[in-house]
Amino acid sequence: MTTPPTPPTPPTPPELDPSARRALAAGLFNHVWTLLETRDRTPDQIDEMIHAAHASRYQWGEVGEPVNLARGEWQCARVYSVLGRSESALWHARRCLEINEAAGAGDWDLAAAYEAMARANLAAGDRAACAEWKARAVAALEAIADPDDRRVVEGDLALLP
Repeated sequence: MTTPPTPPTPPTPPELDPSARRALAAGLFNHVWTLLETRDRTPDQIDEMIHAAHASRYQWGEVGEPVNLARGEWQCARVYSVLGRSESALWHARRCLEINEAAGAGDWDLAAAYEAMARANLAAGDRAACAEWKARAVAALEAIADPDDRRVVEGDLALLP
């Protein structure tokens, strides 16, 4: 009996310096927002939006702080909520909340995590859970120090029932 040949070792991805990773993560994050704001997205644009959101989150996972990871999860939750893919939306919204809670985050990040949970539950058709999470987000608005940040979350919450 002969031993089967050992498969070749796949190549490793190229190393990127931390500043390049941060720039890539931020650029992808911003690109996703452009796609989220695009009306009548094509299937290719939908794929691009999903993959770019995950790629941004991955890069933050390599060089970011917990706040970056949570914001990446928040964006993934937003993408899936917009697309009506509730299982993935709920997964990423929960991860956003877990990361923020573990890091002791407050201010905009905690309110945004609650908003993500509300939106993901709405995508899942659970209006009661949506209302509960929205109420938590509204209560968390008071802790947001920057008025511009508060307006962003208020604007997102205004789009929920």
